[in-house]
Parts: sequence; C-alpha cells; structure tokens
Amino acid sequence: MGYQMPRTDADRLFQRLSEHYHILAPKVFAGEGCYSDTDVVRYGTVRSLSEIEFEKKSDYSFKEALLPVNETLFYFTEDQTAIPSLPEKKRLVFLRSCDLHALKRLDAIYLESGNEDPYYKRLQDQTRFVLMGCPKTCDTGFCVSMGTNQTDAYDLYLKVTEDAVFADCRHPELEAFLQDYAGTDGAVPCPVTPEYIETNKESVTLPSSLPEDIHAHPLWESYGSRCIGCGRCNFVCPTCTCFTMQDIHYKDNENVGERRRVWASCQVDGYTDVAGGGSFRQSQADRLRFKVLHKISDFQKRFGFQMCVGCGRCEAVCPEYISYVNILNTLAKEVAQ
Repeated sequence: MGYQMPRTDADRLFQRLSEHYHILAPKVFAGEGCYSDTDVVRYGTVRSLSEIEFEKKSDYSFKEALLPVNETLFYFTEDQTAIPSLPEKKRLVFLRSCDLHALKRLDAIYLESGNEDPYYKRLQDQTRFVLMGCPKTCDTGFCVSMGTNQTDAYDLYLKVTEDAVFADCRHPELEAFLQDYAGTDGAVPCPVTPEYIETNKESVTLPSSLPEDIHAHPLWESYGSRCIGCGRCNFVCPTCTCFTMQDIHYKDNENVGERRRVWASCQVDGYTDVAGGGSFRQSQADRLRFKVLHKISDFQKRFGFQMCVGCGRCEAVCPEYISYVNILNTLAKEVAQ
C-alpha cells in the first residue's frame, strides 16, 4: 500500500528524513559542466525535494555514493593502522531503475564474487534506495533492450508532482516515517505504482554468441582508432569499478599517512602497466574491445547477467562521439553473418 500527500506535507516529511539520513540525489550544478557556461547533473547532498532533478537523467551515476571517487581505506602510523569511522547518519540515495539494476552488478562484484569488500559492504548496509520513476525516455538510454527499465527492488518510491507526492515503501525502517503521516495532514493510503518506460529512442541487439576469433575482428580497430583514452565513459558508468591505490604520506612525518582507493579507467594509458616494465592492452582498440566484451560477455559468464544496464551515459559523454549502441549493433550484425 502506498500513500498520497500534499506537496507541503511531503516537504515536512523530507525535512524529518533529513534529520535521520544523509540524502543524496541528482541535482543541477550550475556552471560546473565540462564546457564553458554549461551545467552538470550529478549526485550531491540535498536538503529539500525542490533541489532534486527529477526530469533529467544525471550525467554521472549514483555509484560515487557507495564507491567514492577518492576513498580513504585506512590511516597509518609507524606501528598502527586505523579504519575511518562510518558517518553518523545512514543515507538515502535517489536513483532510477537502470541504476538500481546497476546496484545488483556492484553487489555481485563487491559482495558475491568470493572476496567480500568490507568498505563497500558497510556503506551498502547503511544505505536505503529511493526509486525515481521515468515517465519518458532519455535521449541515449537503451534500458528497455537490456531489461532494466523497471524494478521492484527499491526501499522507497517517490513520484513528485507540483501539488502532490505519491510514495510506495518496501522497507519497514522508512515505512515508520510514512505511517506517521498517513491519515494526518492530508496524507492518505492509496495504491501507487512506479512509472517506467516501454520504449527508448535507442535500441540494441546483443550477439547471441561470439566466435573464438572475435578479438581479431576489425571492428575494434575501426572504433578504437577514434578513442583518445580519456576514460570519461568509465567514470560516468554505474557498473565500471576499476580503481588504483595511493599512499599519501604527510609532510610533517613521512611515516604517517593514509591509503586511498581512487577511481581509475581501463581505457587510460598506464592502467595495465606491471612491474618489470610490461604493459597489457597498449592500443586503444585493445582497450575498447576489453571494455565492450567485459560488459556484454565476460561478466555474464561469471554472474549470469549482463554488466551493462543501458543507461546510455557513455553514449552521451564521449568527446569523440563513439557510439556504444552502434558498436553493439554492429557486433551483433557482423557475428550473425
């Protein structure tokens, strides 16, 4: 059972939630886009419903809420280490259906691969997820093709209109907040179903199988020759998880510092460098091939479902206009011949 409440009551509910949760949602950062005088939609702390960008898909995904761009794993001295404390508040993260499916991919990597990551787990355990509906398709997404356009794996669903807010709750912790408003101040129980789309502007066909010589296909060189190795596609992707490690030594004592986990990209020079001077996947064609096949084949062989969720962010962010959709469709067509 869901709830409907006037917008004013919902604003008061949001303020009450803010007292107990650190709320992260897509919001507009004016003038902070990649180009002069452009805006960017990315995740940040919000303190009111009006701050949340419900209309546009975020340019960056939700993953930095669970995998910070720059995360301190532990502090060290000459003879001791200490893990940073968790924030005092739990967190609410607003996200769309494709990103909730991406959460399943992150969980598979960090929790179900046989080597549970304690840093990811403790943040995941402290986070509740709020689904944002999609009344219309975005320009570059292909979530319908990937089967990620709808989900019921949310803790809370909110639909916000000019005058009212509709909520459906699936987590008892959050249900307690909503029940306090049910029957009072105009909030009443009612059926609520999440909005989702049934068609995209973009669609993809995945190859049913891949030949053994797929690594030598000229497709990779054709697209890879245009790639400049900036890594932007990895950074906006909700399921890319590559990182590197950095030890930061403090200036006043070089034996004291912190170890950080920092986002990295499989498309950038130096990522595959190893001790002794060796380097794997030196060409951009090899790197592009690795990324694409990992998204649609290698990950599925291990976990049973595609890594890509069809959010289309890589399609939108590439400065060389390399179309991931075209790569997948061309690959399916070439393999079928």
